[in-house]
Amino acid sequence: MRPPVRVAVTGGAGFIGSHTVEALAAAGCGVLLVDDLSHPCGAAPPAAVEVLEADCGSPAAARALRAFAPDAVLHLAARGGVAYALRDPAAHVRAGLSATVALYEAACAAGVRRIVSASSGGAVYGDPARLPAHEGLAPRPRSAYGAGKLAEEGYLAAARHRHRVEGLSLRYGNVYGPRQDGTGEAGVVAITCHRLRDRRPPLVVGSGEQTRDFVFVLDLVAANLAALAVRRSGVVNVGTGEQTSVRRVIAILLDRAGGGDGVETAPARAGEVARVSLDGGRARRWLGWEPLTAIEDGLAATAAWFGLEPERPPGWRRPA
Repeated sequence: MRPPVRVAVTGGAGFIGSHTVEALAAAGCGVLLVDDLSHPCGAAPPAAVEVLEADCGSPAAARALRAFAPDAVLHLAARGGVAYALRDPAAHVRAGLSATVALYEAACAAGVRRIVSASSGGAVYGDPARLPAHEGLAPRPRSAYGAGKLAEEGYLAAARHRHRVEGLSLRYGNVYGPRQDGTGEAGVVAITCHRLRDRRPPLVVGSGEQTRDFVFVLDLVAANLAALAVRRSGVVNVGTGEQTSVRRVIAILLDRAGGGDGVETAPARAGEVARVSLDGGRARRWLGWEPLTAIEDGLAATAAWFGLEPERPPGWRRPA
């Protein structure tokens, strides 16, 4: 399957977006990158990529979409995360959901045939009685962030019916990998790597026994490209189907960094989901996609990108 010829990517300067833009460019696609550059990952886009510095819901973005005339839009832009939405749900809606709805309308007005939008599996499903969670479950978000993502899915479904476009919401697991910001409030892998690089102990929020479905960013990129290429509409999980505890992730990263002196702890966050894993059956059927990267390998690649290496004896050299 080949992605569309011309693709606009919102949030294309960020963690997930930068990897995806590179993959689209490598596949020969014309790419318009739309990003307000409030949270860039620092990776320069390929030379052939058109870049617009603007909010994805702005009039400037709408004009750029009309001029670029993309076949598809991949919406990865987001403002804040679970903690930000918890502190100020109304501001989260104004900054995130409002811009997303404006983007959907602008994309349809520009004549796109397909919209693929990032959602959140863990946040949308809440705490289902059985795992892995499948797309047929009734959504029960426990946080303002999850409620916002579910609303974005609803607006995309409405745009599909109103404008006769194809629309697919990808319910991501917990994405991790190189280029993720470790200085914010979300992303336990990146935060832990950042703290270890600064020779600070890892931070465990809550018990640490909460589980997540960790999916490596390059696997996720493959799902993004597959989602752009197919003719499916609706919702699809993008995860591994496996539960991995936060404590296990931290233990693996500590080992990569050569050990450490314990951890710091903080109280659990309100609305935090206890366990997450996502059923991947629909992704296999609809997208022909499944994850390829084991958690140990993905964490090793991420730790290496952050520069984490255990201390070695004098004279030690890495095997060829």
